[in-house]
Amino acid sequence: MARLPSALDRYFKVSERGSTLSREIRGGLATFFAMSYIVVLNPLILGGPDSTGGLLGRDRVAAVTALVAGVLTILMGAWAKHPFALATGLGVNAFVAVTVASHPGLSWADMMGLIMISGATMLILVLTGFRTAVFKAVPAGLKTAIVVGIGLFIALIGLVNAGFVRRIPDVAGTTVPVGLGFDGKLIGWPTLVFIVGLILTIILVIRKVRGAILIGVVASTVLANVLELVFKIGPSFDGKTSNPLGWSLVVPELKSFSLPDLSLIGQINIFGAFSHLGGIAAALLAFSILLSIFFDAMGTMVGLANEAGTVDKKGDIPHVNRVLLVDAIGAVAGGGASVSSNQIYVESGAGIGEGARTGIASVVTGFLFLVAMFFTPLISLVPFEAVAPALVVVGFMMVSQVGKIDWSDWGIAIPAFLTFILMPFTYSIANGLGAGFVSYVIIRTFQGRAKEIHPLLWVVAAAFVVFFGIGPIQQLLNIH
Repeated sequence: MARLPSALDRYFKVSERGSTLSREIRGGLATFFAMSYIVVLNPLILGGPDSTGGLLGRDRVAAVTALVAGVLTILMGAWAKHPFALATGLGVNAFVAVTVASHPGLSWADMMGLIMISGATMLILVLTGFRTAVFKAVPAGLKTAIVVGIGLFIALIGLVNAGFVRRIPDVAGTTVPVGLGFDGKLIGWPTLVFIVGLILTIILVIRKVRGAILIGVVASTVLANVLELVFKIGPSFDGKTSNPLGWSLVVPELKSFSLPDLSLIGQINIFGAFSHLGGIAAALLAFSILLSIFFDAMGTMVGLANEAGTVDKKGDIPHVNRVLLVDAIGAVAGGGASVSSNQIYVESGAGIGEGARTGIASVVTGFLFLVAMFFTPLISLVPFEAVAPALVVVGFMMVSQVGKIDWSDWGIAIPAFLTFILMPFTYSIANGLGAGFVSYVIIRTFQGRAKEIHPLLWVVAAAFVVFFGIGPIQQLLNIH
């Protein structure tokens, strides 16, 4: 068993949290492999032109995505001391891409400036203690529902991105949004990699094999690379044609060394969105971004900390202010580097499932992201189908906490239910949290138990009412 010097052991509380150096390293590796796809995916999402024809450049986005993720994740591990990794947030970057493309005159620099403003606002909310106070105001039953919801969400991410569950085209006659495999059938070598990896990982986990999740990822990766080498499977979509038998996000292949281009850093226009869209429209966009990153991170943090067992008897997370501060810095840094807001990743659960309990795992993950700026083999060798089984298994582990919810109290049970079903069904942690908070306030009020509602939850519920009503508000104000 690898041992740490006593000073490092005390600093990271490795022994206190029941972990070891080898577990932390395995956990850091597992988390990196589970979320490294973002270095490939983010340039694709942010790769299109803005309304002025400007481009960020895929190579530049990839390099800066890895850099920012690496630095923030190391900061999270070394300072906040938790096994949480950060990278560009999916959902926020898609929202950014759609907004830039649909608003005439709005450039990438303008939109990234808006993200910086949202991040700076969140930083102020953390420093004033507001964000921490909101976290502590959430009832225990809803915190458990957050864990369950993230478990369902992370499992759905694994199933969908592995192609085991697929979106069905929105055409006339379609009665269901998703289905099994392609056209109701499990076909293609990538799907086989996922199934083999899932079965292997489950067997290793129930047999309590040390390093079960990482072994599953490595074995699936080897199988994937052999199949790609022999059958030349290719991507599911090459930019021109669709291939339902192809790899979903990353084609396993060996790529070479290249110097990173970091010229995107600082290429922003902080108040450009206000001049192009007007004050009200820009403020509403900033509010939407702020609320999303505010609660996405809080929900993810609660779920991961509960799964890691680092929550104390009062339900508090050690160094919670540092965690939230690093996350807020992630929004500012992501905007300032033109790669969109960075936030805590649910895929960190892969490392926690491997045994990671301290910040050492995050330091390992962050270091690998920095290496990825130069060497892409670690990323390009691992298709998503190889890491998806880990997400499904970790999802199961998190959902198992559903029994802690008091189902006899409908004032908690119904909001909890809405929280954990809407996270996967809307592909958004913030949406699930919003539905849970709003319904909790409403139900407790009509139960005649309004005194039990923490004052901050009234504020949060009101904010989510505005968040969900952004569309009608914009129409009312005639904002396009």
